[in-house]
Amino acid sequence: MAIAAVSTGDDARLMWVSQARCRGGNPDDLFVRGAAQRKAATICRHCPVQLECGADALDNRVEFGVWGGMTERQRRALLRQHPEVTSWAQFFEAQRRRHRADAV
Repeated sequence: MAIAAVSTGDDARLMWVSQARCRGGNPDDLFVRGAAQRKAATICRHCPVQLECGADALDNRVEFGVWGGMTERQRRALLRQHPEVTSWAQFFEAQRRRHRADAV
């Protein structure tokens, strides 16, 4: 995992890195181009910190690689669709709560 791409120095926010499925793999597997990104994103499919990883990449405007199961294109689309979001972690948590409430 390319931790250097994360611009925060807050250790508490980086705790999720130690739980990431990709932590022991080859980081180059997540920094591929084009259609290979979709295949790379499957690494994230059952990751316990997928949302934290994706939120961190979006908050820090990480342009390259697969983060949180999202390709570069998917992250750019989310940023365009929701320019009002200042914290993607909070946004995802609100979405999760809304989804749970709808399921009840």
